[in-house]
Amino acid sequence: MTERNDAGDGVGEELARARAALGYSIADVTQQLKFAGRQIEALEQGRYEELPAGTFARGMVRAYARLLKLDPAPLVERIAARVAAPDNAAAVATARRPIPITDNTRRSNLIYAAFSLAVLVAIAALALQWQRERSAAERLRFVSTEQAPVEQPTAVASAVARPNLVPLTQPDPATPAAAPVAAAADKGGTKRIVMTFERSSWVEIRGRDGKPLISQLNPGGTEQTVEGKPPFALVIGNAQHVRLSYDDRPIDLAPHVKVEVARFTLE
Repeated sequence: MTERNDAGDGVGEELARARAALGYSIADVTQQLKFAGRQIEALEQGRYEELPAGTFARGMVRAYARLLKLDPAPLVERIAARVAAPDNAAAVATARRPIPITDNTRRSNLIYAAFSLAVLVAIAALALQWQRERSAAERLRFVSTEQAPVEQPTAVASAVARPNLVPLTQPDPATPAAAPVAAAADKGGTKRIVMTFERSSWVEIRGRDGKPLISQLNPGGTEQTVEGKPPFALVIGNAQHVRLSYDDRPIDLAPHVKVEVARFTLE
């Protein structure tokens, strides 16, 4: 049995009668209007509290009346009081109400912010250090090949692939070629450094007095020998392509390389 509410003046019953007169079932109405069957039943029985308030309910009555060839305006007006629009001002005020933040939440936010700042500072410091090392490597790699090497009288420098270098002293024709090197090795405290270059590399070596024994760009495929008194301070660019021995003892450059440049001291 259909329940009728006093409010609305039988709008639902009028719609139900019109539907029955046209031979429509509730299923036919739901298929054409795309409303749920329970919503059509609630409307016909005057249970407006089960329908969304405001514009949706009025639009539903309007669409239903047009389907049944009824004038929608009087029907919408008769149910206006029952489906009044919600108080939008109250809803807006509720949405603008500030969300309470507890002390624990505020403390957690401060800790997170401090941690994030520390991470950013650390990343910036690493990036700056990397940039400095890379700039130094580039300066060593691309320095002009026309710069003249600086040699001290106590050092002997030779280039296997550069026959145009003039030795500091002319050897005695009667003395074997290896004799000057052997004599230098016999001097008290004198050490020998031999470098083989697979690719171009800038090298600077300073002796005990801090003065450079060699400071030049060396082409790939060449070899340099430097003799002097330790300790030696070495800076070698493109170090991964350089092989070095110290008094015939191989030296691993890998532990000293930072951004393609090796800096270390030989005692």
